[in-house]
Amino acid sequence: MLRANTERKWLPLYEALASDVRLHILELLSKESMNVKELAAALGLSSAIVTMHTKKLEKGGLIQTTLIRRNGGTHKICSLAIDKVELSLPQRTEQQRDYQEVSVPVGHYTRFEVHPTCGLSTTEHVIGQFDDPRFFLEPERMHAQILWFGRGFVEYRIPNYVLMGQALKEIEISLEIGSEAPGVQADWPSDIHFYLNDTLLGIWTSPGDSGNGRGILTPAWWTVNQYGWLKMIRVTEDGTYIDGQRLSDVTLKDIVMTRNDWIFRLAVPEGAEHVGGLTIYGEGFGNYNQNILFRTYRNVSGGTVDANEQ
Repeated sequence: MLRANTERKWLPLYEALASDVRLHILELLSKESMNVKELAAALGLSSAIVTMHTKKLEKGGLIQTTLIRRNGGTHKICSLAIDKVELSLPQRTEQQRDYQEVSVPVGHYTRFEVHPTCGLSTTEHVIGQFDDPRFFLEPERMHAQILWFGRGFVEYRIPNYVLMGQALKEIEISLEIGSEAPGVQADWPSDIHFYLNDTLLGIWTSPGDSGNGRGILTPAWWTVNQYGWLKMIRVTEDGTYIDGQRLSDVTLKDIVMTRNDWIFRLAVPEGAEHVGGLTIYGEGFGNYNQNILFRTYRNVSGGTVDANEQ
Protein backbone atom coordinates (compact mmCIF):
# COMPACT_ATOMS: atom_id res chain seq x y z
CA MET A 1 0.00 0.00 0.00
CA LEU A 2 1.16 3.52 -0.83
CA ARG A 3 0.12 6.25 1.60
CA ALA A 4 -0.04 9.68 -0.05
CA ASN A 5 -1.32 13.14 0.85
CA THR A 6 -1.42 16.64 -0.63
CA GLU A 7 2.33 17.25 -0.37
CA ARG A 8 3.69 18.32 -3.74
CA LYS A 9 6.09 15.36 -3.87
CA TRP A 10 3.08 13.17 -4.76
CA LEU A 11 2.31 15.06 -7.98
CA PRO A 12 3.97 12.32 -10.16
CA LEU A 13 1.57 9.80 -8.60
CA TYR A 14 -1.48 11.90 -9.37
CA GLU A 15 -0.24 12.62 -12.88
CA ALA A 16 0.25 8.89 -13.44
CA LEU A 17 -3.36 8.22 -12.48
CA ALA A 18 -4.78 11.06 -14.59
CA SER A 19 -4.99 9.10 -17.83
CA ASP A 20 -7.47 6.60 -19.21
CA VAL A 21 -4.65 4.77 -21.02
CA ARG A 22 -2.55 4.47 -17.88
CA LEU A 23 -5.51 3.22 -15.87
CA HIS A 24 -6.06 0.61 -18.59
CA ILE A 25 -2.40 -0.42 -18.28
CA LEU A 26 -2.85 -0.90 -14.52
CA GLU A 27 -5.90 -3.08 -15.18
CA LEU A 28 -3.93 -5.24 -17.64
CA LEU A 29 -0.99 -5.61 -15.25
CA SER A 30 -3.32 -6.63 -12.42
CA LYS A 31 -3.90 -9.85 -14.40
CA GLU A 32 -0.33 -10.59 -15.47
CA SER A 33 3.06 -9.00 -16.00
CA MET A 34 3.63 -7.82 -19.57
CA ASN A 35 6.33 -6.16 -21.65
CA VAL A 36 5.81 -2.95 -23.61
CA LYS A 37 5.19 -4.75 -26.89
CA GLU A 38 2.48 -6.90 -25.31
CA LEU A 39 0.85 -3.87 -23.69
CA ALA A 40 0.95 -1.99 -26.99
CA ALA A 41 -0.78 -4.87 -28.78
CA ALA A 42 -3.46 -5.12 -26.08
CA LEU A 43 -4.09 -1.35 -26.21
CA GLY A 44 -3.83 -0.92 -29.96
CA LEU A 45 -1.13 1.73 -29.55
CA SER A 46 2.47 2.10 -30.69
CA SER A 47 5.28 0.87 -28.46
CA ALA A 48 6.69 4.41 -28.28
CA ILE A 49 3.45 5.80 -26.82
CA VAL A 50 3.11 2.91 -24.36
CA THR A 51 6.73 3.41 -23.26
CA MET A 52 5.91 7.04 -22.42
CA HIS A 53 2.93 5.94 -20.33
CA THR A 54 4.86 3.20 -18.48
CA LYS A 55 7.61 5.69 -17.59
CA LYS A 56 5.02 7.95 -15.92
CA LEU A 57 3.52 5.00 -14.07
CA GLU A 58 6.96 3.94 -12.86
CA LYS A 59 7.83 7.50 -11.81
CA GLY A 60 4.59 7.61 -9.84
CA GLY A 61 5.56 4.41 -7.99
CA LEU A 62 2.64 2.40 -9.38
CA ILE A 63 4.56 -0.13 -11.49
CA GLN A 64 8.03 -1.61 -11.55
CA THR A 65 10.08 -2.90 -14.47
CA THR A 66 12.53 -5.78 -14.59
CA LEU A 67 14.89 -6.83 -17.37
CA ILE A 68 14.73 -10.55 -18.16
CA ARG A 69 16.12 -12.84 -20.85
CA ARG A 70 13.48 -14.48 -23.03
CA ASN A 71 13.69 -16.22 -26.41
CA GLY A 72 17.25 -15.08 -26.95
CA GLY A 73 16.52 -11.42 -26.24
CA THR A 74 16.27 -8.98 -23.35
CA HIS A 75 12.78 -7.79 -22.39
CA LYS A 76 11.62 -5.12 -19.95
CA ILE A 77 8.76 -6.69 -17.99
CA CYS A 78 6.23 -4.39 -16.32
CA SER A 79 4.35 -5.40 -13.16
CA LEU A 80 2.37 -3.70 -10.43
CA ALA A 81 4.53 -2.30 -7.62
CA ILE A 82 1.71 -1.81 -5.09
CA ASP A 83 -1.79 -3.14 -4.47
CA LYS A 84 -3.43 -0.07 -2.95
CA VAL A 85 -3.16 3.74 -2.72
CA GLU A 86 -4.40 5.55 0.38
CA LEU A 87 -4.97 9.30 0.07
CA SER A 88 -5.16 11.48 3.16
CA LEU A 89 -6.72 14.92 2.61
CA PRO A 90 -6.07 17.87 4.94
CA GLN A 91 -8.43 17.85 7.89
CA ARG A 92 -9.37 20.38 10.51
CA THR A 93 -8.38 18.99 13.89
CA GLU A 94 -10.43 19.98 16.90
CA GLN A 95 -7.95 18.57 19.39
CA GLN A 96 -4.19 18.49 19.15
CA ARG A 97 -2.69 15.01 18.90
CA ASP A 98 0.87 14.19 19.76
CA TYR A 99 2.64 10.93 18.95
CA GLN A 100 5.84 9.06 19.63
CA GLU A 101 7.30 6.82 16.93
CA VAL A 102 9.80 4.00 17.40
CA SER A 103 11.44 2.35 14.38
CA VAL A 104 12.24 -1.25 15.32
CA PRO A 105 14.77 -3.08 13.10
CA VAL A 106 13.68 -6.55 11.99
CA GLY A 107 16.51 -8.25 13.86
CA HIS A 108 15.80 -6.60 17.24
CA TYR A 109 13.42 -9.30 18.49
CA THR A 110 13.74 -10.33 22.13
CA ARG A 111 12.10 -13.79 22.02
CA PHE A 112 11.46 -16.30 19.29
CA GLU A 113 10.49 -19.85 18.46
CA VAL A 114 10.91 -20.62 14.77
CA HIS A 115 10.78 -23.73 12.61
CA PRO A 116 12.16 -24.25 9.07
CA THR A 117 12.03 -23.01 6.50
CA CYS A 118 13.74 -20.11 8.28
CA GLY A 119 16.59 -17.66 8.15
CA LEU A 120 17.87 -14.10 8.39
CA SER A 121 19.90 -11.82 6.17
CA THR A 122 21.35 -8.35 5.88
CA THR A 123 21.31 -6.57 2.52
CA GLU A 124 24.86 -7.85 1.99
CA HIS A 125 24.91 -11.47 3.16
CA VAL A 126 22.95 -14.28 4.77
CA ILE A 127 23.41 -14.62 8.53
CA GLY A 128 24.58 -18.19 9.19
CA GLN A 129 22.78 -20.82 7.12
CA PHE A 130 19.27 -21.32 5.83
CA ASP A 131 16.83 -23.45 7.86
CA ASP A 132 18.86 -23.58 11.06
CA PRO A 133 17.00 -21.89 13.99
CA ARG A 134 20.24 -21.67 16.00
CA PHE A 135 21.28 -18.67 13.93
CA PHE A 136 18.35 -16.70 15.31
CA LEU A 137 20.60 -16.46 18.41
CA GLU A 138 23.59 -15.23 16.43
CA PRO A 139 24.64 -11.77 17.73
CA GLU A 140 24.78 -10.48 14.15
CA ARG A 141 21.02 -11.02 13.93
CA MET A 142 20.69 -7.47 15.33
CA HIS A 143 21.67 -6.29 11.84
CA ALA A 144 19.14 -8.49 10.01
CA GLN A 145 16.93 -6.62 7.54
CA ILE A 146 14.78 -9.60 6.55
CA LEU A 147 13.73 -12.72 8.45
CA TRP A 148 11.41 -15.62 7.73
CA PHE A 149 10.11 -18.85 9.27
CA GLY A 150 7.67 -21.64 8.41
CA ARG A 151 5.83 -21.52 11.74
CA GLY A 152 6.41 -20.15 15.23
CA PHE A 153 6.77 -16.56 16.43
CA VAL A 154 9.06 -13.58 16.95
CA GLU A 155 8.49 -11.03 19.70
CA TYR A 156 9.66 -7.42 20.01
CA ARG A 157 9.87 -5.26 23.16
CA ILE A 158 9.24 -1.60 22.39
CA PRO A 159 9.74 1.23 24.89
CA ASN A 160 6.57 2.88 26.21
CA TYR A 161 7.05 6.64 26.04
CA VAL A 162 3.51 7.59 27.07
CA LEU A 163 3.91 9.82 30.15
CA MET A 164 1.81 10.00 33.27
CA GLY A 165 -1.29 12.10 32.61
CA GLN A 166 -1.14 11.77 28.81
CA ALA A 167 -4.30 10.22 27.38
CA LEU A 168 -3.53 7.39 24.95
CA LYS A 169 -5.88 7.61 21.96
CA GLU A 170 -4.49 5.16 19.43
CA ILE A 171 -1.70 2.68 18.75
CA GLU A 172 -0.50 2.30 15.16
CA ILE A 173 1.83 -0.45 13.92
CA SER A 174 2.99 -0.69 10.30
CA LEU A 175 5.29 -3.21 8.65
CA GLU A 176 5.83 -5.06 5.38
CA ILE A 177 5.02 -8.76 5.71
CA GLY A 178 4.09 -11.81 3.67
CA SER A 179 4.04 -15.59 3.77
CA GLU A 180 7.08 -17.89 3.69
CA ALA A 181 7.09 -20.59 1.03
CA PRO A 182 9.98 -22.73 -0.17
CA GLY A 183 11.25 -20.49 -2.96
CA VAL A 184 8.58 -18.06 -4.18
CA GLN A 185 4.87 -18.94 -4.30
CA ALA A 186 2.30 -16.22 -5.06
CA ASP A 187 -0.52 -18.53 -3.88
CA TRP A 188 0.66 -19.55 -0.40
CA PRO A 189 -1.83 -18.37 2.25
CA SER A 190 -0.74 -17.95 5.85
CA ASP A 191 -2.71 -16.93 8.95
CA ILE A 192 -0.52 -14.32 10.66
CA HIS A 193 -1.51 -13.62 14.28
CA PHE A 194 -0.80 -10.21 15.84
CA TYR A 195 -0.45 -9.88 19.64
CA LEU A 196 0.15 -6.80 21.77
CA ASN A 197 1.01 -7.34 25.46
CA ASP A 198 -0.24 -10.95 25.12
CA THR A 199 -3.63 -9.82 23.76
CA LEU A 200 -4.56 -11.23 20.34
CA LEU A 201 -5.37 -8.21 18.17
CA GLY A 202 -6.49 -10.35 15.25
CA ILE A 203 -5.48 -12.57 12.36
CA TRP A 204 -4.63 -11.51 8.82
CA THR A 205 -4.30 -14.10 6.05
CA SER A 206 -1.37 -13.28 3.80
CA PRO A 207 -2.15 -14.37 0.22
CA GLY A 208 1.34 -15.60 -0.62
CA ASP A 209 5.10 -15.27 -0.68
CA SER A 210 5.81 -12.48 -3.19
CA GLY A 211 4.50 -12.79 -6.73
CA ASN A 212 5.44 -11.37 -10.10
CA GLY A 213 8.63 -9.34 -10.37
CA ARG A 214 11.23 -8.28 -7.86
CA GLY A 215 11.03 -6.13 -4.78
CA ILE A 216 11.86 -2.50 -5.57
CA LEU A 217 14.49 -2.38 -2.81
CA THR A 218 15.50 -6.04 -2.64
CA PRO A 219 19.23 -6.50 -3.43
CA ALA A 220 20.01 -7.86 -6.89
CA TRP A 221 21.79 -10.92 -5.46
CA TRP A 222 18.73 -12.01 -3.44
CA THR A 223 16.67 -14.67 -5.27
CA VAL A 224 13.91 -15.73 -2.85
CA ASN A 225 11.42 -13.66 -0.78
CA GLN A 226 11.04 -10.47 -2.84
CA TYR A 227 8.35 -8.31 -1.24
CA GLY A 228 5.31 -8.37 0.98
CA TRP A 229 2.33 -6.17 1.79
CA LEU A 230 2.52 -3.01 3.85
CA LYS A 231 -0.02 -3.54 6.64
CA MET A 232 -1.15 -0.90 9.09
CA ILE A 233 -2.72 -2.07 12.36
CA ARG A 234 -4.56 0.51 14.48
CA VAL A 235 -5.81 -0.16 18.00
CA THR A 236 -8.37 2.48 18.96
CA GLU A 237 -10.99 3.18 21.62
CA ASP A 238 -13.64 1.30 19.60
CA GLY A 239 -11.74 -1.61 18.04
CA THR A 240 -8.74 -2.83 16.07
CA TYR A 241 -8.36 -2.16 12.34
CA ILE A 242 -6.02 -3.30 9.59
CA ASP A 243 -5.73 -1.02 6.55
CA GLY A 244 -8.96 0.66 7.65
CA GLN A 245 -10.96 -2.59 7.85
CA ARG A 246 -12.16 -3.85 11.21
CA LEU A 247 -9.95 -6.70 12.40
CA SER A 248 -11.40 -7.36 15.87
CA ASP A 249 -13.32 -5.84 18.78
CA VAL A 250 -10.13 -5.41 20.85
CA THR A 251 -9.90 -1.84 22.16
CA LEU A 252 -7.24 0.14 24.00
CA LYS A 253 -8.90 -0.77 27.31
CA ASP A 254 -8.41 -4.47 26.53
CA ILE A 255 -4.62 -4.11 26.40
CA VAL A 256 -2.90 -4.71 29.74
CA MET A 257 -0.43 -1.83 29.79
CA THR A 258 2.84 -1.41 31.65
CA ARG A 259 4.94 1.65 32.38
CA ASN A 260 8.06 0.51 30.56
CA ASP A 261 7.32 -1.34 27.35
CA TRP A 262 5.01 -2.83 24.77
CA ILE A 263 5.42 -6.44 23.65
CA PHE A 264 4.52 -7.01 19.99
CA ARG A 265 4.40 -10.60 18.72
CA LEU A 266 3.91 -11.96 15.21
CA ALA A 267 3.06 -15.64 15.05
CA VAL A 268 1.98 -18.42 12.73
CA PRO A 269 0.92 -21.19 15.16
CA GLU A 270 0.96 -24.85 14.26
CA GLY A 271 -2.81 -25.09 14.74
CA ALA A 272 -3.70 -22.29 12.31
CA GLU A 273 -5.92 -23.09 9.33
CA HIS A 274 -3.26 -21.82 6.93
CA VAL A 275 0.27 -22.51 8.17
CA GLY A 276 2.17 -20.69 5.45
CA GLY A 277 4.91 -19.05 7.48
CA LEU A 278 5.90 -15.42 7.80
CA THR A 279 8.43 -13.05 6.23
CA ILE A 280 9.19 -9.62 7.69
CA TYR A 281 10.81 -7.10 5.33
CA GLY A 282 12.85 -4.26 6.82
CA GLU A 283 14.87 -1.42 5.35
CA GLY A 284 16.62 -2.46 2.15
CA PHE A 285 14.20 -5.27 1.25
CA GLY A 286 10.76 -5.39 -0.37
CA ASN A 287 8.86 -2.36 -1.66
CA TYR A 288 8.83 -0.10 1.42
CA ASN A 289 12.02 1.24 2.93
CA GLN A 290 11.03 1.01 6.58
CA ASN A 291 11.44 -1.12 9.67
CA ILE A 292 8.58 -2.03 12.01
CA LEU A 293 7.07 1.35 12.92
CA PHE A 294 5.28 1.63 16.26
CA ARG A 295 3.37 4.83 17.03
CA THR A 296 1.45 5.86 20.12
CA TYR A 297 -0.95 8.80 19.69
CA ARG A 298 -2.04 10.80 22.67
CA ASN A 299 -3.88 14.05 23.34
CA VAL A 300 -1.94 16.87 24.92
CA SER A 301 -4.78 17.30 27.39
CA GLY A 302 -7.89 15.32 28.25
CA GLY A 303 -8.81 11.79 27.22
CA THR A 304 -10.06 8.47 28.42
CA VAL A 305 -7.16 6.06 28.84
CA ASP A 306 -4.13 6.75 31.00
CA ALA A 307 -1.49 4.25 29.83
CA ASN A 308 0.37 4.38 33.14
CA GLU A 309 -2.50 3.69 35.51
CA GLN A 310 -2.25 0.16 36.83
